[in-house]
Amino acid sequence: MKSAIILLHGRGGSAEDILGLREEFGFPEASYLAPEAPEHTWYPYSFLTPIERNEPWLTQSLAKVSETVDAALRQGIARENIVIAGFSQGACLASEFVARNAARYGGLIAFTGGLIGPPGTDFRYPGNLAGTPAFLGAGDPDPHVPWKRVQESADVLTKMGADVTLKRYAGMPHTISREEISEARALLAKALSGISA
Repeated sequence: MKSAIILLHGRGGSAEDILGLREEFGFPEASYLAPEAPEHTWYPYSFLTPIERNEPWLTQSLAKVSETVDAALRQGIARENIVIAGFSQGACLASEFVARNAARYGGLIAFTGGLIGPPGTDFRYPGNLAGTPAFLGAGDPDPHVPWKRVQESADVLTKMGADVTLKRYAGMPHTISREEISEARALLAKALSGISA
């Protein structure tokens, strides 16, 4: 395998659940990796609470993503051929991981999620994403993820050098839509084009 897609499930989900995206994405030549959160949650409180309340869990969860990236690197997959994708809580974790570990990745796909921290957080991260393609999509309104935070996250990632596509879906329920799958497939086609298995 020359490329990897890391999938991060939402709160209450599982690795098995999120691996269902493998069929939707349609890139069978990629290595799909899906870590699973203890008790099916990456952190116990809302992603909008002060980080200190989530810190022990968040540190553990970010380490789990890092271990998964390292596993792909050990398979001989270059970082620029690794795409990190997640839904809801997994999208928040994916966004936070990429921002905290800035580099050129194959891509970031955040289905209904954003950077972690309370309203008013001044998001500042060192490093450069060097053109990493990113897709952030969410419904508006969403019961768990305010659209303002998705926009803020897109702005921060853009300033860090990511090539961001931001899409708002009015009235979309808290799920992954067909339109979002199409956006993800387009990102993957661009990110992983020319890579053979």
